[in-house]
Amino acid sequence: MFIDSARFSVSSGKGGQGCASFRREKFVVQGGPDGGDGGKGGDVYFVVDSNTDTLSFYKGKKVFKADKGQPGMGRQKTGKSGEHLILTVPPGTQIIDDDTNEVLYDLLEDGEKFLFIEGGKGGLGNVHFKNSRNQRPTYFQPGLPGITKNIRLELKLIADVGLVGYPNVGKSTLISVTSNATPEIANYEFTTLTPKLGVVNVGDYSSFVMADIPGIIDGASEGKGLGLEFLKHIERTKTLLFTIDVANHRTMIDQYNVLKEELVKFSQELSQRDFAIVLSKIDAYYGEDLQKDIEEFLIALNLEVSKSNEYKFDTNLPYFVQDLIFSKKDSSKPYFVLPISSLDKTNINPLKYALYTMLGK
Repeated sequence: MFIDSARFSVSSGKGGQGCASFRREKFVVQGGPDGGDGGKGGDVYFVVDSNTDTLSFYKGKKVFKADKGQPGMGRQKTGKSGEHLILTVPPGTQIIDDDTNEVLYDLLEDGEKFLFIEGGKGGLGNVHFKNSRNQRPTYFQPGLPGITKNIRLELKLIADVGLVGYPNVGKSTLISVTSNATPEIANYEFTTLTPKLGVVNVGDYSSFVMADIPGIIDGASEGKGLGLEFLKHIERTKTLLFTIDVANHRTMIDQYNVLKEELVKFSQELSQRDFAIVLSKIDAYYGEDLQKDIEEFLIALNLEVSKSNEYKFDTNLPYFVQDLIFSKKDSSKPYFVLPISSLDKTNINPLKYALYTMLGK
């Protein structure tokens, strides 16, 4: 099961109390104090492990505690330290203070390990309190308490390209034919209920990661549909790929405008990422003139049909690609607008190379 958030309290271990003890041996009538110190309470660590891709381990769990330190003993023996608590999370996990909503840590690197909460210090035994005026102290220190924090874990997937589109516009089919991902595919809305990642191979030694999230609908930024629950997963993507369905009852420009608007409402920064557009399901188009509809869509975006064809796009339908030979990339415009068919693989391989170039890999 894919779980991308968890809420619980976590506590470091309490330090063990010191010991009040006196030396007792044969022929030693009144030995001095020899009470040992209490053991240190267990620390709390977080470890990032790329073999973990979900927070399902934390589902239904409310409290995590490190072990407490053991009390000190006679003969100046220090109590055993408490076992550390090690919490494993996938890359892309944020640790958020649930009381203040402050992001405490953003864990991105595989293998990263850090101390989150230190355990309580063990109390001192009575051997530390002997002095010239008090040769037989009975005082010892209690261990310091552990620290408790209420936290929330949120997983945000890390990908190079994030697919953005309405439900049932062909995003899952697209990621299945371009990458090694195997999402569920069916002809109804919200077939995709959880994010999917796929590695897209470009040639023998090059690749990038593509993310498919559940479809966005009007009001997604306000929580409608699957809304905010999964929009956060494209926050870490370097590039957005808008998937516009040419066989949808909504016009192409209406789909694009709504998607753009929802992204702006959700995150101004996200809406300004580099992006491209694919016009999917050209094999299922049921209108009168697909070429004319694509040209009108380009005009609505203030774009012109391109003539250059460095990526070897299918020339049977119009397309747009920014010319970077004589000008710099304009982030306010899509890098390309490309008609595709995942069913008959039209423009699928050129799409991979165009995205790879766009990422600057």
